[in-house]
Amino acid sequence: MLSIDKALDGWVRRWRARVNLPLRVRWAVGGETGPQWDLGDFAQPRVTIAMRDVAALPALLSPSLDSLGEAYVEGRIDVEGAIDDVLAMAHTLVAQADDEDRRPGALQRMVKAFTHNRKLDRESIQYHYDVSNAFYAEWLDPAMVYSCAYFEHGDEDLATAQRKKIDHILTKIRLQPGQTLLDIGCGWGALVMRAAEAFGARCVGITLSQAQYDLARERVAAAGLADRVEIRLQDYRDVTGTFDRITSVGMFEHVGLKHLADYFRLIRERLAPDGWALNHGITTADAHDGETPHGGGRFIDKYVFPHGELPHISTVLRTMQEGGLEPFDVESLRRHYARTLTCWSQTFEAKAERLRAMVPERIWRIWRVYLAGCAWAFEHDQISIFQVLCRPAGRSAQELPWSRHWIYAPRG
Repeated sequence: MLSIDKALDGWVRRWRARVNLPLRVRWAVGGETGPQWDLGDFAQPRVTIAMRDVAALPALLSPSLDSLGEAYVEGRIDVEGAIDDVLAMAHTLVAQADDEDRRPGALQRMVKAFTHNRKLDRESIQYHYDVSNAFYAEWLDPAMVYSCAYFEHGDEDLATAQRKKIDHILTKIRLQPGQTLLDIGCGWGALVMRAAEAFGARCVGITLSQAQYDLARERVAAAGLADRVEIRLQDYRDVTGTFDRITSVGMFEHVGLKHLADYFRLIRERLAPDGWALNHGITTADAHDGETPHGGGRFIDKYVFPHGELPHISTVLRTMQEGGLEPFDVESLRRHYARTLTCWSQTFEAKAERLRAMVPERIWRIWRVYLAGCAWAFEHDQISIFQVLCRPAGRSAQELPWSRHWIYAPRG
């Protein structure tokens, strides 16, 4: 214990010389309250880190977002304080301690590139989305839309903003009554149900999540839309036929950088010659397709989205063109996703004890850190999100609209 005290004493002295933080570290190994150290000269700390296991020491003495996140998820540390304050303290510690380039090396990229196949993709999707429908329903909007909302005026509630996001997408692709729509990664069915009910389309939604498939089919049947909406438990590579419109919302993050051109090529093959498609997906702010800084990407890959990879928007546009699609309109929704995630995180925190009782402690901690951490990352331009409207390449420019007014014109 003496050597641990000495190590922490020295660590605290070094940090107090750099910054003045309302942060307290408390020794709590074995369930007993031991010595504590303050990293600032505040009367009361805003955040307290309680160390429950000596194995947490490396994460504290040389902090990164993935090491701190892992220590919390695995129960080696507890944190006290508002989640926004906890994230602010973590980022301050990491930013001050981390001065090395954390972009993944060539070997790491090569290893990740070979991890994408049907079996692993299915397992990764099920790991994330099959936690529990009831768990997601507690903090999502009533339609259970698990993607970035669209706050047209900035004062909408989440449910309204999610409906507006769906309408924004369906308006962009110029969906008309009687047309066919394929939604790749349909979640719990909100987009295809809206497309059928409000736009008169005939829709197919596909997912690899058994839990999403079961509930989406129930929701479609309950809404009386079974004659216009088909939900399939299907890999996107197994879809056949041609569709007038195709949407992909929050899906291509699971495809892998190496396979993006093939993914867009498959969309092109399934799209009618005069069709429109829209890809709505998260991107990295690193122009070289690198991970988010300070270990945030490694935490997400290990605990949240196994085998997920984020491209830069430039890579999206290049691979889309390589896949035979012409990018027509590109819109950043970064501030919208920061707001969306903040709404999710606030609801999660408000229902913390109820949610904690629904899933294993480790899962609860993962989602708590993930939601708040992603809100911070979107707010600070570490990650972004774009909607890219596209159509088959090589078509005449004469048939394109002259302005973007049709995208934003009020629905009648």
